[in-house]
Amino acid sequence: MYLEYRVDGGDFQASGQAAAGIKRTLRQIGIDAEVARRAAIVTYEAEMNIAIHAYLGTISIEILPERIIIQADDEGPGIADIPAAMQVGYSTATEDIREMGFGAGLGLPNMRRYSDEFEIESQVGVGTSVRAVIILPAKEGN
Repeated sequence: MYLEYRVDGGDFQASGQAAAGIKRTLRQIGIDAEVARRAAIVTYEAEMNIAIHAYLGTISIEILPERIIIQADDEGPGIADIPAAMQVGYSTATEDIREMGFGAGLGLPNMRRYSDEFEIESQVGVGTSVRAVIILPAKEGN
C-alpha cells in the first residue's frame, strides 16, 4: 500500500493530517497500536519540520508486509549541520515559530528515536530528504 501527502510550508492548520491518516490506515489494516503510534510520531515530526522550515514537501508512506517506509522530501533551505540538527534541543526555528509552541528541536531526534532505520540527506539551498523505516513484528505462525 502506498500513501502520499503534500505538506505546504507554513500551513500549521493542515499539519498532522498525514500522521492521523497513517495511524488510522495502519489500525484499519490490523497493524499493532504501538507500531501505528510510532509511525504517526515519525510522520507528524516530518510534517512539522516541513511546515516550519521548508517551502513545500511530500511525505510518502509505503506499507509492506515486513516494514513501513516513511519518506519525507522537502524544498527548502536545507540543513547546514546535520549532526547539530540531530541533537535534542537544537533548532533553527524563528522566534515567531517558537512562540506558537513549535521548533523545540525535537523533530529529527524523535524521528530517529521512533524508527528502526533512519537516514537523512540535505543540501543547503535545495532541501532535505529523510527516510525512516519501522520494522513490523513477525506474525505468529510465520
